[in-house]
Amino acid sequence: MLIRPMADQDVAAVLALNEASVWALSPLDAARLSRHRAAAEHTVVCEVDTTVAAFAVAYGPGAAYDSVNYAWHTERFDDFIYLDRIAVSTPFRRRGIASAVYDEMEQHATTHGRMVCEVNSDPPNVESIAFHARRGYREIGHLTQTDGHTTVMLEKPL
Repeated sequence: MLIRPMADQDVAAVLALNEASVWALSPLDAARLSRHRAAAEHTVVCEVDTTVAAFAVAYGPGAAYDSVNYAWHTERFDDFIYLDRIAVSTPFRRRGIASAVYDEMEQHATTHGRMVCEVNSDPPNVESIAFHARRGYREIGHLTQTDGHTTVMLEKPL
């Protein structure tokens, strides 16, 4: 397993991973991914035997990013890393990849003092909520999205 910065050659694999998990993420095309990569503070992929098995995108404070979730955290914290999205390919789940990617992102976030994110709570993403609880994330609020579903807003002080 190799976690490294996202590169141009990863775009097709990242888009495919995002599409496979679009029910938990927002849609993503090449142009939007390019904007994410330009504005994000930290973007990574996890390779397993030359296959991109996971990716993650995170923003720091002051980023030019139009997410209502990012804005919610910006209103509450001066400094943070916001984990915007993470996806792990289905055949690679339950191998510790998500934990390894979170370890990398949290390590990067230590200089900011916290990592924040959100998880669908209505309808609930039970596995993700449990994963975050095991990692020490705490609930700091809820946000109703424009499509009517609700997310639980999470923080992990670092």
